[in-house]
Amino acid sequence: MSSLRLLSSAARRATSFSVVRRGYADVNDKLNLSLTLPFKSIFSSKDVVQVNIPAESGDMGILSNHVPSIEALRPGVVEVIESSGSQKFFVSSGFATVHPNNRLTINVVEAAPLEDFSVEAVRANLQEALKVASGGGSEAEKLEARVEADVYESIQHALAK
Repeated sequence: MSSLRLLSSAARRATSFSVVRRGYADVNDKLNLSLTLPFKSIFSSKDVVQVNIPAESGDMGILSNHVPSIEALRPGVVEVIESSGSQKFFVSSGFATVHPNNRLTINVVEAAPLEDFSVEAVRANLQEALKVASGGGSEAEKLEARVEADVYESIQHALAK
């Protein structure tokens, strides 16, 4: 039996189920956000108005009552806007999952507050990575340096804003 027919027959046999109704975003509703690394949580709040993420499909803003979804993240800035102000984190990659009931989890490989980066250090590290990427090392070293350079370019772009 195909999975679609199986789901359809199961849905017909179900005697009761709840229908979730969605409305438009309301700034009075807040998001419950959790931003986590594999080994620890770096940000958690129940007073988030909006979160802007660097999704693979394009930058997007998430408000309350957002449709449940999963978005892959590319290197870039996650901006968390609360009633009291905003914070920015640079993330290397990961996933953002929008759950029902205004809950958002962002799981990333690496992240740090954007303010922790030095423009001069990023520029120097970018130049070093580009030198290795175009140098005479092994293909593995060149590829690794190219990935490193891409991340430094993303950080540099984020710091320029």
